Amino acid sequence: MATTTPGLLDRLRDPDADPAADRSRLRFAAMMTGMGVAHFVLPRPFERIVPRWFPWRKQAVAWSGVAEVASGVLLAVPRTRRAGGWLSLATIAAVYPANVQMAIDASRGQPQVAAPTWVAWLRLPLQVPMLAKAWSFTR
Repeated sequence: MATTTPGLLDRLRDPDADPAADRSRLRFAAMMTGMGVAHFVLPRPFERIVPRWFPWRKQAVAWSGVAEVASGVLLAVPRTRRAGGWLSLATIAAVYPANVQMAIDASRGQPQVAAPTWVAWLRLPLQVPMLAKAWSFTR
């Protein structure tokens, strides 16, 4: 009788969780990981929105990228989901000033902001559901 080795996705599923909630956790983990990787693949857009008062733009982008990848990986593994939720929550809150800077720069017509002004401002309240979702993974 042949046995099959479980695939990666099978290993990341939490058999004790509600299937819809489990898929939501994995989607959020993929989003956090993907955004973190983007910090290293395309760092310039992220560097442009680091608040002007913060002196170490490149380091801020690198460390926030590390935090996003780490939170995504932690979220993806059922046993470390809570730690990933806390790290996601902290990371999203920590990068909020960059979203504010982006909205301000978009309003001023700064050429480094690729998003329309209304999109940059809409991103600010949309961070609240992301924080709520990250919070849900801490329980």
